Amino acid sequence: MIFQNENSYEVKAKIADSQVAILPIGAVEAHGPHLPLGTDNYLAEQLAERVASKTNAFILPTLPYGQVWSLKNFPGSITVSNQSLINLICDIGVSLYQQGFRVFVMLNSHLGNAVAIKEAARHLYEKVPDLKVLYLFYPGIKKITDELRETPSAHASYFHACEIETSYMLYLAEQYVDMTKAISDIPNIPMSADVTPTPWEEFTASAVLGDATLASKEKGKAIIEVALANMVELIEEAKRSVDQK
Repeated sequence: MIFQNENSYEVKAKIADSQVAILPIGAVEAHGPHLPLGTDNYLAEQLAERVASKTNAFILPTLPYGQVWSLKNFPGSITVSNQSLINLICDIGVSLYQQGFRVFVMLNSHLGNAVAIKEAARHLYEKVPDLKVLYLFYPGIKKITDELRETPSAHASYFHACEIETSYMLYLAEQYVDMTKAISDIPNIPMSADVTPTPWEEFTASAVLGDATLASKEKGKAIIEVALANMVELIEEAKRSVDQK
């Protein structure tokens, strides 16, 4: 269900029936020569559609800007502060609760948003404790990703415009991928990048963290379907916990 397509006369009853709102959260940032700036937005939107169809949830309009400090100096990247994200997400969450929603799902596809999203969830826990808040970022995919990956990850946490994220796009939004421009660029990310602010141009000129030429729709499907199943399970569990109150 697309929330912005509803009308004010009928939406109240539908909210009472659903009680679940999904907010796709992405970013606008460099993703190499083969993927668009809006990659994270496309991924978040496609994931939200699939999850909503299985959970009777509303899909809110996408929050299209994220915290992109690491890539802010690359052409096309647009960044907002963690505090701006926290404030906006908290305001949205409180408003949703006042409208009758009891489960608020932040479906994030950009790792850089994680700190702000988690902090916003904690604020909402204090402000509206009866609102169940989930922050989802490809849950439970490590095992299947490790099995399918053909090249070692450039970093323990990051995956960006690489074999993995490009595979996601080939499965979920293939029309935006130009594999003729895909490259292999596996940077040497220094240990110091985990302990001090490090703009990514210090270790990559392309914003690609791996071998994008090895991406495939089949890999994307295998990983994404695991993530989707886990997201649906988590949301259904949240719905049950709300119903028991």
